[in-house]
Amino acid sequence: MPLRRIALISFHTSPLATLGGKDTGGMNVFVRETARELARRNIEVDIFTRSQSAHTLRIDPRIASNARVINVPAGPEAPVPKQGLPQYVPAFAEWMCEFASEEKRGFISARPVNTSLSGYDVIHAHYWLSGLVANLLRTCWGTRFVQTFHTLAKLKNEIAQRPQEMEGEERLKGERYLCTAADRLTANTVVEERQLVRLYGAEPSRIRIVPPGVDLSRFHPIEKAYAKSVIGVPQHHRIILFAGRIEPLKGIDTLFRAIALLKAQADPAFDDLCVIVIGGDPSEQGQRDNEEMARLHALRSALGLNELITFLGARDQETLQFYYAAADCLVMPSHYESFGMVALEAMACGTPVIASDVGGLSQLVRHNHTGLRVPSKDPLALAKAAHTLLSDEAQRRTMGHRAACMAEDYSWAKIVDKLITVYEELV
Repeated sequence: MPLRRIALISFHTSPLATLGGKDTGGMNVFVRETARELARRNIEVDIFTRSQSAHTLRIDPRIASNARVINVPAGPEAPVPKQGLPQYVPAFAEWMCEFASEEKRGFISARPVNTSLSGYDVIHAHYWLSGLVANLLRTCWGTRFVQTFHTLAKLKNEIAQRPQEMEGEERLKGERYLCTAADRLTANTVVEERQLVRLYGAEPSRIRIVPPGVDLSRFHPIEKAYAKSVIGVPQHHRIILFAGRIEPLKGIDTLFRAIALLKAQADPAFDDLCVIVIGGDPSEQGQRDNEEMARLHALRSALGLNELITFLGARDQETLQFYYAAADCLVMPSHYESFGMVALEAMACGTPVIASDVGGLSQLVRHNHTGLRVPSKDPLALAKAAHTLLSDEAQRRTMGHRAACMAEDYSWAKIVDKLITVYEELV
């Protein structure tokens, strides 16, 4: 039976949220672009997310002509810390159940629906809280569901440096339970597949590998001089770029210490170096709201790097491509990454990547081919890798070309082909 209608659940964050915020990143892009590609294939998509403002549209049609973001009133229609969200899972599921029932009766729209109890062929839950919602919907709908975690609590706890970075027991139990309850699990890479089996006892036969994709119509090679002119960087400057959420596991402090080592070498070749940090809110209020942002500002000053490192805050994807293309390299010094979508976007733009040899990055970034991999939390190794790339333009160009070629295998069309295969197993 051909797929007609899919429900995506993104409980804690909307696919329409601005990227680079505290709880926005690769998962938001995954959900949004998956919905758009499914919609292009005439498959109807509803994305259910918790409403965080009473002023948002209950049904937002901006994703695509037959894809909707549905803001669910579960708990206060305002931002809520993640640790306070699990209590609203039952209300979220109950609202979804009633919503689907009313649509079936034609009270909400005239959209044709299939004959299943929910009107949806399959549910795809993103993050563990969404999986708990999908599991509750079995009682109401009986619809089977696919679970994608995006990050794993056990791995985050293994690399946490402070108690406040630890994930709670409730999430650990939830992820462990969903590895048994979900009809299918998707993993970004073979590495994550092994982690699901080893850490949570997941059954390998129920795991499918489906990596994130990249929008090649947006992220593609752009002439460097033009990209620099767009973002307002002098042509002679060399750029090291970081883009992502501002949180401890991203390892941005390792990058700063590596830059301090490069500066200490007093190499005239790096007099025109600039480091751009994209993500978060660098304002005074942003530093009060985000402890890691404040810590990084203090570290920048302590290392004497105020003139070298610039915090730009969040940037939308319409301009992000120009930063990727203008950069001599993108650095991802993460302590843990399930995949590394930012690295893939940079690669698609023809920019080599220096990445920590962890998680999905250990597969995505091919050492000495599309970039360089270094040990996590090792500023000296990172400084040496940056020096190698910045000193050799021919090598940068070669790696960038290979990276762009490799990224073509990750078009959203190819990724959604894989997802549809998983969905069809359950219909």
